Formats: sequence, structure tokens, C-alpha cells
Amino acid sequence: MPNPLADRTRRAASFNTASAHYAKYRPSYPPALYEALEEALGRPLAGARVADIGAGTGIATAQLRDRGAHVLAVEPGEGMAAELRRALPGTPLVRGDGNALPLADATADLVTFAQSFHWTDPGRALPEAYRVLRPGGVLARWWNISDSSHTWVADQADRLLAHFGPEGAAHGAHIPGRADRDADAPAIGDPVVGALAKAPSRPGAPDPAPVADAPLTSRIPWSRRLTVDDHLANLASHSLFLVADAAVARDFLDRERARLLRLFPDGHVEERYVVDLVLTTRPASA
Repeated sequence: MPNPLADRTRRAASFNTASAHYAKYRPSYPPALYEALEEALGRPLAGARVADIGAGTGIATAQLRDRGAHVLAVEPGEGMAAELRRALPGTPLVRGDGNALPLADATADLVTFAQSFHWTDPGRALPEAYRVLRPGGVLARWWNISDSSHTWVADQADRLLAHFGPEGAAHGAHIPGRADRDADAPAIGDPVVGALAKAPSRPGAPDPAPVADAPLTSRIPWSRRLTVDDHLANLASHSLFLVADAAVARDFLDRERARLLRLFPDGHVEERYVVDLVLTTRPASA
């Protein structure tokens, strides 16, 4: 019987083999996200002490730093950490993960998990995050989720599921794929955003492990325009592709390229996202 924990560990480690590719092709996050963080903090990010957990190659780290925050990045993966050091040589970085943070108590105004909380054990990661936060500090968890209210995005999600089986639902699309089938369709990330998901309604879809500590705070729609080839390179940076048989992954990407070029003959697509954001605050009396 497959071991879900072993599979999650394998998928998390897969990013270290493709860190430069990840940094080049993964999307960043819209300005409205950082405005929401500032509203939750009740102050500008400039000068705030931020611990960015599971920082990866530093996509969110860089955006937080560019807004004037004093950011400390925490990243467990050797390959991802090396890419972050290359891109952000002046940013403090420590090796560690969200389950056992190598940080002192009550030292952060804001603790962030950008596209990373689903790789943690929530029962360990949540107490650790609140330990590191000062009283009144904010814990922010967010994910870019493919917005399947757009037909071509939903169609692609369906093709991923058909090609890869249940694992194909785990690249960041809404399940069951089309928003008009079920307004409450859950969102899952890479591999599973348990913090946001309800039980999947599509037969055979993987069961998320819910984190019922907080509701979804907001959903922030945004998009970016890029070439079909860059879009496919973004897809290929997800753990679904990184751990798949190379021939199976290549077959999907080749077929998808032909489909998308028929649909978008100018060779460009508008990637559509919603940022699912969960905000909680450490009580000021803690």
C-alpha cells in the first residue's frame, strides 16, 4: 500500500532537482496580496520583521523585501536554498522547516508560508509559527491556485486528471475542474492544500487532510500573460511532473502544446489565478 507521507516527502524533495527552472517559470504574487498583509498587520511592511517559511527560491521573499520588510528566509531544501542565495545574496537564510523552526520566540511581526504550508505537519507547524510570532503578530498562508472559472484552465485541469489519474488533480486546479459545476468546489495545491480543502467531490480525487484552524480569509484574482512554452515550463515545475515518469510527463506536455497553440494561435496565454489567503493573529495576551 502506498505510503502518503513517503510520497509527500518525495514530492517535496523533487523541487531541489529543478530549483533554477522553478525560479524562472513559477508565478509571483499580485500587489493586492501584500496590501492585504499590511491591512492585517495594521502597518506597512516596511520595517516589519518577517519570517518567510518554506521560502523556496525566494519568490515571496524578494517581494516582501522589496516592500521594505526585514525578511529572514527559512528553507529546508538544499537546491532551493542555493537558488535563493544566488538570487538574493543579501537576504538572511537559515536551513530548517516549518515543523521545527530554528528561530527564537516572539521575534517576528509576520510569519509567512507562500505556497508551502501544505508540506508541513500542521499539528507541529502551527504551534511553531505562533511561538515565533510576537503577541499580536500575523500568520499568513497563501497559495496561487489556477482559476478554473475560465474555460481553458478548467479544460486543462480535466486533461491533467485524465492523463495522470488522481495525482493529476494536485497541480493547483479547482476540483472538480469547472466552477459552474459546484460553487463550493475545493481548491487544492501542490500536492494538497489541506488548509483550504473540503472533501473532493470528484470520484477518485485524493482526500485532503483538512486543517480546520482557520477559514479562508480572501481570494485575490490576478493573471499574467506569457508564451505557451513558458506556461508549459511552469506546469513542468510542479512536483506532479518532477516525480512522474519522464516519458509520461513529456507526452502530456507535447500534446498540451499542440492543443494550446490551436486555441491561442498567437502563441501566448493568460494564466489565470486566485490567491487563496488565510490570515490568523497570535493573541496580544499570549
